[in-house]
Amino acid sequence: MFKKLIFIFLSTILLSCGQDTVPKPAGELRLEYPAPNYVQFDGPCPFTFEYSDFSVITDAEKKPCWYYINYPEMKGKVFFTYYPVNNDFKEHVKESEKMVYEHTIRASSIDTKFFEYPERRVYGNFYELKGQSAANLQFFITDSTRHFVTGYLYFNSRPKPDSLGPAVDYVKKDLMHLIDTFEWK
Repeated sequence: MFKKLIFIFLSTILLSCGQDTVPKPAGELRLEYPAPNYVQFDGPCPFTFEYSDFSVITDAEKKPCWYYINYPEMKGKVFFTYYPVNNDFKEHVKESEKMVYEHTIRASSIDTKFFEYPERRVYGNFYELKGQSAANLQFFITDSTRHFVTGYLYFNSRPKPDSLGPAVDYVKKDLMHLIDTFEWK
């Protein structure tokens, strides 16, 4: 019996020797994107603007002056559309707002910012949808008489606000710069 106790005691001492167990420190995802350098977009359409060189503009090939502003490293894109206004301005505004408010089921809140640059005839709304919305940022730009432009940000992933937050913030700054530099030809 005494031999068994000594054996258990020695086994316990030998097995307990070693490094102390230390829990892993809490890790945080750190997403860093480059500082934007802005490039002038001047295509065949009746508008110009500046966009980040971190993104790539491609033709959407659905209608004239429809584009994708792609963010390949973020797996996101802004669907950018242009419509000429032909006595249907109210319908364009209603359709744009309908696209925003269809997301109220998943969005926890919608922040709306009105902007206007009368010297350039640029007016519109910028919508930021919080929560698990499929389209986090949306906007429309118009001169209220002849032209109407919309933009919708989508990511190729499930809408997870915590994970997408840094990417949404980066694209938001880019889109605000796009709006600030937007001009009709």
